[in-house]
Amino acid sequence: MKIIKKLQSYVPPDMGIPLLIALAWNLFVFYFPRPITASRHHFDMTTAFDKWMPVIPWTVIIYFSCYIFWALNYILSCYQPRKESYRFLSAHFLAETAALVLFIALPTTLSRPEGREIKNVFDRLLAYLYSIDSADNLFPSLHCLVSWMCVIGVRNNKIVPKWYKIFSYVFTLMIFITVLTTKQHVAADILSGVIIAELSYRFTDKIGLTKLFEKIHCKLYHLGPTTES
Repeated sequence: MKIIKKLQSYVPPDMGIPLLIALAWNLFVFYFPRPITASRHHFDMTTAFDKWMPVIPWTVIIYFSCYIFWALNYILSCYQPRKESYRFLSAHFLAETAALVLFIALPTTLSRPEGREIKNVFDRLLAYLYSIDSADNLFPSLHCLVSWMCVIGVRNNKIVPKWYKIFSYVFTLMIFITVLTTKQHVAADILSGVIIAELSYRFTDKIGLTKLFEKIHCKLYHLGPTTES
């Protein structure tokens, strides 16, 4: 309980529930389509470039460490004027909903390296990753979509120092490379994740989703409407 209370102290008091719902929606989007598409044909978007990329087992460390990066940047993204926080979180839900539709409408897969010799701990970690994550729900890459949302959430955030904004860009680029070198995704998955995240952030205001999020959030926490323009 002390650990939970300690973690809660780092989250804006009125953003804890929205962030937990964002996490729950992420898990739903990733796991829900699998039983629906299991018996359908899965398309392989692997290109010559993807085949050229080597398997680099140690990069699995970056793949797993991104979860810490996501948590930190999503929390930082809520330390903004409320309207910006609403825009960010509503864009998250819009982007992942688009991903859900694509996972169901266009099932994808790829071929992973088979029969690799286990030489070190990185090989073991990569084998473990393959054992817990089947090669589906690839287009777009949720890893890359969420990582780009992390960039969006801090790039104009005034409380975030410049060095961390640069780090977010660099680490996100490393994640993009890592999903290729672990053979978790192909280039098309990366590009689609970035495009969906960026378009969702640009259009969430225009389609009224930010306003809807604000109304629900203000009612949940008994807050007045935002005054920011």
